[in-house]
Amino acid sequence: MNRRDLLKAGVAAGALGLAPRLASAQAVTYAPVPKGWRSYVLTTKVEPTAGATKAWIPLPTFEASDWQRPGNVTWTGNARVAERVRDPKYGTEMLRVEWAADQSSPVIEVTAQVQAQNRSVVPGKGNAPALSDAERKLNLMPTTFLPTDGIVKETADEIVRGKQGDVAKARAIYDWVVENTFRNAKTLGCGVGDITTMIKTGNLNGKCADLNALYVGLARSAGLPARDVYGIRVMPSEFGFKALGAGSEVVSKAQHCRAEVWLAGSGWTPVDPADVRKVVLEEPPANLAMTDPKVVAARRALFGSWEGNWLAYNVAHDLKLPGSKEPPIAFLMYPQAENRSGFLDSLDPDKFRYRITARELTA
Repeated sequence: MNRRDLLKAGVAAGALGLAPRLASAQAVTYAPVPKGWRSYVLTTKVEPTAGATKAWIPLPTFEASDWQRPGNVTWTGNARVAERVRDPKYGTEMLRVEWAADQSSPVIEVTAQVQAQNRSVVPGKGNAPALSDAERKLNLMPTTFLPTDGIVKETADEIVRGKQGDVAKARAIYDWVVENTFRNAKTLGCGVGDITTMIKTGNLNGKCADLNALYVGLARSAGLPARDVYGIRVMPSEFGFKALGAGSEVVSKAQHCRAEVWLAGSGWTPVDPADVRKVVLEEPPANLAMTDPKVVAARRALFGSWEGNWLAYNVAHDLKLPGSKEPPIAFLMYPQAENRSGFLDSLDPDKFRYRITARELTA
């Protein structure tokens, strides 16, 4: 099937059979709604190997009044420099660390307290403040992996053709990504988000940083401000969805990228088509049909809501790490470290030697 046929098939599939699917989902509940703040402690311990003398650790200090409230950040270790720094473009916070060249056993442990809660909005409804001109420009601009012209723009135009209003366009893109992509278990880490290659080759697969990047790039190309939100799962799903929560207190490999689209009324609106595809692939007994009640329930909920068992780090793209000799990185969702030869492999916590743990604070 060529790309144009795929587009037509995907748009048609997204428009068919929604009512029967919703009816079939009555036996499964996945409906995050705000019901109180939960307090977490996220601890990241980094002991880089291979002669690393520098590190950058993402901090869960993204602030959103209705779903995340960052708290205290502290650290201990043997670094000669350890300081919180902020990227001026996106406001991304990280701990920048440097060790002495002769430090044989470098170590830094960072502890962050964060409060989070479920989110739920009705897309396009509400009284959210208007988006500033600067924020609109920032969240419509292309990035290295998210161009807004060429084949990406052509694809977005086909998806939203005939749709009236931003909510309808945002939903059409969401349905298209859900219908036409698939989660690839072989993708390293969370993927890289090279959406042009995905569309050109027709290989619309990957993990969250690929599939949700595809949503963001298509939305921006259609004139909808959108952004990736990079973070980490910290607790199991309260609804029993194994695919949508952390499996243990060790969350070193539980990073997850989500997405938001800005809609008048509801403001920054949560969307997560990648997690719908994760349910399809991984939710027991696995390889579920799109009509499975679990998939239908997740698909319905993840356009307008998400669970507060996940913490956000930042929304940055093409991030130049302060003090690094290397080119900008696509995003900061994993600890990074650098030696004379360049970056260590941030996707291999065992070889890199970092460990991230999460626990909930209870009264």
